[in-house]
Amino acid sequence: MDRAEKTEMVATLNRTFNESAVVVVTRNHGLTVAQVEDLRAKMRDAGASYKVAKNRLTKIALKDTQYEPITDLFVGPTALATSGDPVAAAKAASDFAKANEKLEIVGGAMGETILSAAEVNQLAALPSLDELRAKIVGLVQAPATKIAQIAAAPAGQLARVFGAYAAKEDA
Repeated sequence: MDRAEKTEMVATLNRTFNESAVVVVTRNHGLTVAQVEDLRAKMRDAGASYKVAKNRLTKIALKDTQYEPITDLFVGPTALATSGDPVAAAKAASDFAKANEKLEIVGGAMGETILSAAEVNQLAALPSLDELRAKIVGLVQAPATKIAQIAAAPAGQLARVFGAYAAKEDA
């Protein structure tokens, strides 16, 4: 990597840190290329990204961002999982780490809050933003559905009574 590529990499990482709601730092203990590609695909499906970058360049890119306090986590073969949704990257990384012991969650940060590995796993247990939106829509629609059912019930009962009288007279 020449100096221009390094400068571009630092700028790209800095933009990523400034645009992300959460950063999860992982450590790779011998993942194969196929496993890393599988992890990246799962991250993309979740709306997150997974990047492997040199620790020295990552530390430079962290300067003057809200994630600067996690600089100490970048020791050894590390990688970054980031997303705009505070839960997506943590959930994808945690799910992959449960299925594959070669990926270790070191820690991370959500905004200015530094997270330990256990806290990242707790964050992963929360429902995603889309799941929360679906629950809210369901809660808002439930009363309207119940009102429609209550309003329709007396008419249905009357129809059944008239039907029973009609059947009785025919017999």
